Amino acid sequence: MATQTDIKTSTTKFASAPRRSLTLTQRRNITGYIFIAPFILGFLLWFLIPAIVAGYLTFQKWDLISAPKFVGLDNITHLFNDPLLLLSLKATFVYTFLSVPLSLLLSFFLATLINREFRGIAIFRTIYYLPSIVPAIANALLWAWMFNTEFGLINVIVRALGGNKVAWLQSTTWAIPAFVILTLWGAGGSMIIFLAGLQGIPDIYYEAAEIDGAGRWTKLRHITLPLMSPIIFFNFVLGLINTFQIFTIAYLITGGTGGPENSTLFLVLYIYRTGFRSQNMGYASALSWVLFIILMVLSFIIFKYMGSRVFYENPGE
Repeated sequence: MATQTDIKTSTTKFASAPRRSLTLTQRRNITGYIFIAPFILGFLLWFLIPAIVAGYLTFQKWDLISAPKFVGLDNITHLFNDPLLLLSLKATFVYTFLSVPLSLLLSFFLATLINREFRGIAIFRTIYYLPSIVPAIANALLWAWMFNTEFGLINVIVRALGGNKVAWLQSTTWAIPAFVILTLWGAGGSMIIFLAGLQGIPDIYYEAAEIDGAGRWTKLRHITLPLMSPIIFFNFVLGLINTFQIFTIAYLITGGTGGPENSTLFLVLYIYRTGFRSQNMGYASALSWVLFIILMVLSFIIFKYMGSRVFYENPGE
């Protein structure tokens, strides 16, 4: 039978025994896993699992209430006979190819304007950037009033200049340009990225060019644009992806109808309308894969034929 002294001795030995601690490599691995956990969870929850479900539903007919019913390739074959899909693709492509270049030009121009140091410059930078962080609902209400045919501010200005009022949101001709103007209103996000790139260009390049007699346009062409090409490329790809996924503003302004006469029925809006209003989630999933394939093909083309033209100052680092 163990005495009290033996118990104390055993306890002392156990307490004094060295505890196994994690190695430096193990601690670094744990820290790394913690940092990448949000991305992994986001990838699984918001991309991989929804993509698998969408792939499954593409071959099903599901009205969100009853159980899905297998229909084979019916949803895929319907894609080739759907006139609304052609209208939505046309609206999306026209809107994208108008808004992306104009947004890049405007944001780059604004960035060059505010890339100066004088008293009050922070106020101008804030003013130009603020529209890009205005909530979507507030943006929709503001621009719905601005584009109002009878008493909207834009038509007030047009009539003051001697023109006739324009039915911006009621005309199939002017509806897409109205959304392009709305997109230019939020060019401040790209402007800030351009500004950061401009401020990262060393002044020594411009000083050397001035010594050689280079003018403003020469410096812009041979110094600013080459060194800014990675930023331009980044904003271009990001803008292309964002415009192809336009939904919130279009839904709020048109009430989800894509009017007038489906002229603003952008692809994501059509996917929503098909899945949740027509309760045809199977065909909506097939439309979602169409959007994914389009973005994948465009991204491949852009990176293959435009990515090689981007100038990197230190490509090996």
